[in-house]
Amino acid sequence: MNDRPAGAGGIGGAVGAHPVRTGADITASTAVRYALVPVPRLSLAAVALRSGLHPDLIRRFVALGLVDAERDSAGRLVFDPAAPAVLARIQRLRTGLCLNYASIGLVLDLLDRISLLEAALRGRGTRSETPPWT
Repeated sequence: MNDRPAGAGGIGGAVGAHPVRTGADITASTAVRYALVPVPRLSLAAVALRSGLHPDLIRRFVALGLVDAERDSAGRLVFDPAAPAVLARIQRLRTGLCLNYASIGLVLDLLDRISLLEAALRGRGTRSETPPWT
């Protein structure tokens, strides 16, 4: 038996085989990066308590892509510290404008885009309050 995959040749590889990767290529593409300071994360229970929402509803928001969450090593959902504010924004859009969850996702994306564009305008010294024709 041969431990090499089919088509893998010797030193130079067989005709049609993938090019040989050097050690520098492998370490550059698989480099692991660690934060110098641990990033604080909130558990599902903490987010539910701070936002006043049921954990099942928060799980549904995660499944719909309205709230970003990651999984810890045990497989539990962990959230960014800003997650309760995002959930409050979702609730305001739902109750205040009677939007469904699909349209809330679109509105959140548009609001984030507007914030980025306004920040870019502020960085250039241009004011967005003044119309361009005055």
